[in-house]
Amino acid sequence: MIISKTPFRISFCGGGTDLKEYYSKTQGSVVSTAIDKYMYVTTKDYFDTNKIFLKYSRTELVSKVDKVKHPIIREALKMTGVLRGIEITSMAGIPSATGLGSSSAFAVGLLNALYAYLDEHKSPEQLAKEACRIEIDILKQPIGKQDQYIAAYGGFRHIAFNPDETVNLELMVLPKSLKEELESNLILLYTGITRKASEILFEQKKNTSTKKLFLDKMKDLSFELKDSLIKKDITRFGELLNKNWEYKKKLASKITNPVIDRYYDIAIKSGALGGKVLGAGGGGFMLFYCEPRKQNALIKNLSPLRHVPFRFESQGTRIVYRD
Repeated sequence: MIISKTPFRISFCGGGTDLKEYYSKTQGSVVSTAIDKYMYVTTKDYFDTNKIFLKYSRTELVSKVDKVKHPIIREALKMTGVLRGIEITSMAGIPSATGLGSSSAFAVGLLNALYAYLDEHKSPEQLAKEACRIEIDILKQPIGKQDQYIAAYGGFRHIAFNPDETVNLELMVLPKSLKEELESNLILLYTGITRKASEILFEQKKNTSTKKLFLDKMKDLSFELKDSLIKKDITRFGELLNKNWEYKKKLASKITNPVIDRYYDIAIKSGALGGKVLGAGGGGFMLFYCEPRKQNALIKNLSPLRHVPFRFESQGTRIVYRD
């Protein structure tokens, strides 16, 4: 049995500039971090060596790879050449479709576990590239590239996406005191709303050329956010989150809605300096920057939302068990 452990992520600024429609013409840029919420994938021999047994939110038992209904699993099996006699199980502590990059964490973690099953080692770069190929090129998902790379590499990073398809990752090594202060000032709240990100992202992709001005501003904010951390000005960090959210809302019609707007307004009135809906928008998790002395009031005033404590994660996908 092989078990891989792959972190989910929180993206702060620049999301949307990692879409090919944007970075193919001008460099994209985001600041993102892995967090201590994980996707676990297990691979092991299956008793019937002619079949494939899968357990995720549903169960599949098939005799051919082409009959696998889960698209990422099907394409990962084809890519790695594992065609039969395997059992795959996935588990996560966070619901899917909630804005923490779960599908890409699954793709990266699955590839890592499959290669380990074959006694092969792949670098984070290879795993991220292959996960992007599966999700974006083969399955035509309307997503960007940041989720796969942060899942593969981990850490708190500034990531640049170049027109030639190369990706530059800069690890931002925060002093311990600054890291702890920033972690303590960030509040993650679950709205209880799950949504299909594809509908929002298809519209966002279509709007890339007409919304380029806002995407350019969001890219600039990613550099400002990075600079605020270098200068240890985390109050500015919170203010930049608010600016990024104002621009992000303009990218597609369903990124926000009256319910989310009301939650956001309550958070700001309760003391938050800024925040955002994570991922594509429309629901899932909301992130706020709020000083600890004001957090109890914020959480109380947003009592319908579930507070989910988290910490930054320095590692990307790894194999944590091998029998």
